[in-house]
Amino acid sequence: MKKILLLLLIFFAQNLFAQKTFTYGDFSYTINENNEITITRYNGYSSSVDIPSVIDGKIVTTIGEMAFSGCDSLKSITIPNSVTTIGWGAFSSCDSLKSITIPNSVTTIDVRAFLDCKSLTNITIPNSVTTIGDEAFSNCDALTSIRIPDSVTTIGEDAFSNCKSLTNIEISENNETFTVIDNILYDKKEKMLHTCFSKKTNVVIPNGILKINNGAFFNCDSLRSITIPNSVTTIGKEAFCGCDSLTSITIPNSVTTIGDSAFSNCDSLRSITIPNSVTTIGKEAFYSCDSLTSITIPNSVTTIGDSAFSDCNSLRSITIPDSVISIGYCAFDDCDSLTIQCNPGSYAIEYCYEYNLEYFVTPDWF
Repeated sequence: MKKILLLLLIFFAQNLFAQKTFTYGDFSYTINENNEITITRYNGYSSSVDIPSVIDGKIVTTIGEMAFSGCDSLKSITIPNSVTTIGWGAFSSCDSLKSITIPNSVTTIDVRAFLDCKSLTNITIPNSVTTIGDEAFSNCDALTSIRIPDSVTTIGEDAFSNCKSLTNIEISENNETFTVIDNILYDKKEKMLHTCFSKKTNVVIPNGILKINNGAFFNCDSLRSITIPNSVTTIGKEAFCGCDSLTSITIPNSVTTIGDSAFSNCDSLRSITIPNSVTTIGKEAFYSCDSLTSITIPNSVTTIGDSAFSDCNSLRSITIPDSVISIGYCAFDDCDSLTIQCNPGSYAIEYCYEYNLEYFVTPDWF
């Protein structure tokens, strides 16, 4: 009986706070507890849209989740000064959207807000914005320039990833969190290389940087060489994923973690030096590195993630030390030419038995 009463209370509570959807012209909207309006969906087909600032005497403050997502006919839009938040995926996949005016009232550009806006060429972020969410402008192929104001304190992961035409980024020296050096965005507070913007061929990371961010060089297919200083401790997930022209890389002794998919799909990568400081090789870290022929894993490594070396078709030899106590599923899947070198009694031997992998015992072990 108590359970039934509890379920009834939950049901009535959910219905009490449920937001009713209204319509105004081509817009669907809801009213929140503060009597403010969130635009939840645009139902029209116009190429140019002006979002109203007031509907039925109530202020429009939010462009809701996916509100304009997939509006293929939309080419330009004006957001009123009343709006403070552009929600999750609000304008994602608006393929024809070329221009947008963001007013000085907006404080948050949420996750994936402009994801896959293929025609967007430039955008000015007003000085009111403090947060740019994850993947906010990811895959905006035509985006050539962007200005980040002093007010921005947070830029999410992959916010500008795969923006292949982005060659001009402006940021004031007065911004206390971020700076741009040679078209590379750095987080001054986190001491992190955040994002590489242009088609760079050679990069020297300044000393003092502690982390290479997730997706920092994602699909930088022109990158041929990079110098990583001894200050870097972490190479984030997908940091160099899809860097097709990268042939070799030396990881310094300061690095302890190579993130998931950090070097996946680096088709030209032939050699890599993993230092004796690394403890974890993330899942799919070297997935589908077709040109990689050999690699030595140092005694510091304890964990090799799932599919870490899967589809490395040219990989012929790899040495796995006794320190490794965990090897993930399909770590060496489809490495048809591979022979694993390891010591008897090691975890690697058990792994080879389990997955029927070729191996030989280190000759001088005895």
